Amino acid sequence: MEKAILLALVASFFTATASVAQRQGAMSVPTSGGFEAGLIFRLARRPIWLVGIASMILGFVFQLTALRFGALALVQPILAVELLLVFGYMAVAGRRRVRIKRRDWLAAAAMSAGLGAFLGLASPSGGRLHASGFAWLLAGLATLGVVLIALVVAFGMGKRPGTSGSRRAAVLGSATGVAWGFVAAVIKELSSHLGGGLSAIFSTWSPYLLLAAGTATMLLASHALAAGPLAASQPGFTILDPISAALLGLFLFDEHIRTGPWYLAGEALALATVIAGAYALSHSCFILGEVGDPSCVPVRSGQPDAVNVAQRPSVRTELAPDGEAASHRPG
Repeated sequence: MEKAILLALVASFFTATASVAQRQGAMSVPTSGGFEAGLIFRLARRPIWLVGIASMILGFVFQLTALRFGALALVQPILAVELLLVFGYMAVAGRRRVRIKRRDWLAAAAMSAGLGAFLGLASPSGGRLHASGFAWLLAGLATLGVVLIALVVAFGMGKRPGTSGSRRAAVLGSATGVAWGFVAAVIKELSSHLGGGLSAIFSTWSPYLLLAAGTATMLLASHALAAGPLAASQPGFTILDPISAALLGLFLFDEHIRTGPWYLAGEALALATVIAGAYALSHSCFILGEVGDPSCVPVRSGQPDAVNVAQRPSVRTELAPDGEAASHRPG
């Protein structure tokens, strides 16, 4: 179990790097507002996006190895640490331009504590190495159905006036999280063949399904990152990925968690804490990237408070007929 935890943490580092780098690359690529199969080819011209792809591949390698030593319901929740690492990246990169708030640190602490409590209470273990073909068919159809519904909702938004890109990014990010959970289940299946060498790996269906599902999910993630700010898509990536993967672990591989009444109550509370912390953290000034927001601008000594300045009505000074200055506020 210790090996699985350590490898999952390393995988989280690389997936966090991938999220930040891919978002930076996607920001500079214009989109039509609809689904574009060729988006990946345009993104591939951005070096920073390619750095993100390389990081994602490394994250996959460590995730694959972690799943060889641990249950899907153990490894995937640990990967939620990705959001904490994204927060750290943005904090280091923007510490001179953006002010960190106390609630951001509280959200990070709550998410970390909730994640640790959930893993400690649930204690995921056991399970079989393979699932039946019928079970995989059901899991695949369910995942595909969720993704198709999300695509209809997300790209139908573009036809309604006043719809922001953030909402589209949130819907696509949620669908991506569900899809990554399914990809993680396929990775778990693939990990069971690693001991047999390359011939054993490529004689099964898992690497081919992984290639197809992984490519489709990467395209979906690219649209989510291009649609709006990282704050909109990241919660879906972070929260729904481990939840869907853990459910698939229970369904496909018969993994076990503690299910006593007190354990279930504690697990639900811990999971709610993780979700609340992740949601709050994803809306920090660093991840929002809204350096123009007055509440996010750091206050330096000798300078007026940016919030007060922004909220203060503009004053136009004129000379009154008697020679004294008269102030006029608009409206």
